[in-house]
Amino acid sequence: MGPNIGIKILIVDDKLTMRKVIKNMLDELGFKNITLANNGSEAWTLLEQASSGGDPFEFIISDWSMPEMSGLDLLNKVRDDDNYKTTPFLMITAEAEQSNVLVAVKAGVSNFIVKPFTTDVLKEKINKINF
Repeated sequence: MGPNIGIKILIVDDKLTMRKVIKNMLDELGFKNITLANNGSEAWTLLEQASSGGDPFEFIISDWSMPEMSGLDLLNKVRDDDNYKTTPFLMITAEAEQSNVLVAVKAGVSNFIVKPFTTDVLKEKINKINF
């Protein structure tokens, strides 16, 4: 069934092109409330601001490999924070290595997607997450 299309989504990727591609895919799926972050550090600042403002993000889509703070480090911070402990988190990576998948699963990732991917694959991965 998937989430309500009005949920507040944070996309985190160090590549502008990838952020735009993911945003366009989400737009295509009907999602409108989308914020973009350049890296995990910027994302964490946005997450804290949204939480303290009483309007927390409801879904995080993050690249794994980023400078300053990786997607895995961001995931760990999110899972350690009471405000975001159960927030759905979709990890995007270029590496389909089993060890990475296991590390992310142990850290509490909601689902995993490997680049490159289509809008249909993104929709399928989102629909498998419990919102």
